[in-house]
Amino acid sequence: QILARHPDLHPLYLHDVDLEALVNDMNSSLESLYSSCNTHTETAPLLHNSHVHTPHHGHAPHRRGPRSQRPTPPIPLSCPQERLCRSQPVHINAFMRLQEEQQQCRPSSLPAVINPFPELCTPTGSPILSLIHTTDNHVYSEDGAGKVVEVPADMRARDVCQLLVYKSHCLDDNSWSLVEHHPLLGLERCLEDHELVVQVQASMTSDSKFLFRKNYAKYEFFRNPLNFFPEQMVAWCQVSNGSIPQSQLLQNFLNSSSCPEVQGFLYLKESGRKSWKRLSMFLRRSGLYYSTKGSSKEPRHLQLLSDLEDSSVFTVTTGRKLHNAPTDYQFCIKPSKVRSECKELRMLCAEDEQSRTCWMTAFRLLKYGILLYQNYKSPQQRKSPVSHFSTPVRSVSENSLVAMDFSGRTGRVIENPMEAQNAAVEEGQTWRKRGHRMNALGSPSLLHPSSLSSVIHRTQLWFHGRIIREESHKMIMQQGQVDGLFLLRDSQSNPKAFVLTLCHHQKIRHFQILPCEEEGQMLFSLDDGSTKFTDLIHLVEFYQLNRGVLPCKLKHPCTAVAL
Repeated sequence: QILARHPDLHPLYLHDVDLEALVNDMNSSLESLYSSCNTHTETAPLLHNSHVHTPHHGHAPHRRGPRSQRPTPPIPLSCPQERLCRSQPVHINAFMRLQEEQQQCRPSSLPAVINPFPELCTPTGSPILSLIHTTDNHVYSEDGAGKVVEVPADMRARDVCQLLVYKSHCLDDNSWSLVEHHPLLGLERCLEDHELVVQVQASMTSDSKFLFRKNYAKYEFFRNPLNFFPEQMVAWCQVSNGSIPQSQLLQNFLNSSSCPEVQGFLYLKESGRKSWKRLSMFLRRSGLYYSTKGSSKEPRHLQLLSDLEDSSVFTVTTGRKLHNAPTDYQFCIKPSKVRSECKELRMLCAEDEQSRTCWMTAFRLLKYGILLYQNYKSPQQRKSPVSHFSTPVRSVSENSLVAMDFSGRTGRVIENPMEAQNAAVEEGQTWRKRGHRMNALGSPSLLHPSSLSSVIHRTQLWFHGRIIREESHKMIMQQGQVDGLFLLRDSQSNPKAFVLTLCHHQKIRHFQILPCEEEGQMLFSLDDGSTKFTDLIHLVEFYQLNRGVLPCKLKHPCTAVAL
């Protein structure tokens, strides 16, 4: 329209034209046009930003200095009763309505922050940035020390464990777990690696807390399924008394289309009483059932005790005396929505440790299925993106180490194997002679070889000092009763001796380590002097490589980290 009214202007020079003056010129032309048609109007000039301005009588409207030398005719004044019937550009009104609708749709309680990534908003198209909600969680170690961890809403249990391993400078061997502990109920369980910590915390009471500890048995059933699932307890659901082949044992649990079943006898605590009733139980994908008529598996005789979807399996830590349990092998099925109501808890008791482990492991497999296998394989497939959470591993292999001789001015590599072995023996004898010479000269106690060998083991994670036998049992059970799990402690009966506590086939055994003196030096032996060691560190390293008189090698040290 401007070019039509002013053909002498070039389009490239429109930015040098006073648009306000041009608009006023158009208003005056429209007024003269409608005045000739005897139409009663009132002048309403269109200014910038779609605002309407009516000048007062006797005063010319304010105008900026024109950049162009073209004069602009004055705006004729008229009576306020006269109204001008003109049309404004439609796109300006549409833009104004769009702004008004956006202002009405925008929540008044949220800040008007424009989101540069609107496709990431929830709900879709929201112009407001969403905030990331975090929760402060207190995580405690075995010694009662705690650490505050800021946990986002989407943080998994494995991520929290890796964060604590990184901050506590622990060895990341993928065996750390986050434990949900309820002291008032006497219950605890290890969180699965994929569980969201914030969701679990929402179902916990103020007295409940998270513990950070080792759990070697978390995925041990994938490595040794025969130790966890006795053949007499696992059977097909649709085929009566049909045993599952051991090669397909775990596949049937992980495959959602199959119907595995765990069956056996369990003691059930009656609601509101301290009495227990021995019942025949059946664990299936649909839930845990008990038979109202002996061992009958007919549908009319089966009663649902608990489902798997909204429940979790816990270990009872209070002992058998509190609930008057028939055995020490208790466990509990707790609904997720229940916080402190004991009436909703399903207290169960097995006849031995193997059957309790089978029931609890089958409960996890039937509830989570393939997710457990993905959690088990995930650390093995993890690569460099999260390597900063792990402890640096020695990059030089043992095969690249060579024997060297530094007796001359320059060192040389000993290539002859016999010469290398003789050099190692000679160096060991030199250190022993030096130790005897220091002992004869009356060296300080801190440098005394026998004194050093008697205290150097106290710096190791597997040594736990003066703890009683029951406490060592508790620590072994909490960190998973797998083959090779061990700890060392002081002997209660002999103040100079030590005890090796070892787990094998879900049974805990104790072996006494006795001191013996040879050529004025204190040595330690586990097999009545047949094999002697200068200190307990050498003893542990030997039995980590050789079984000797033990039922299995030492594999997993029972450790307690201080946060």
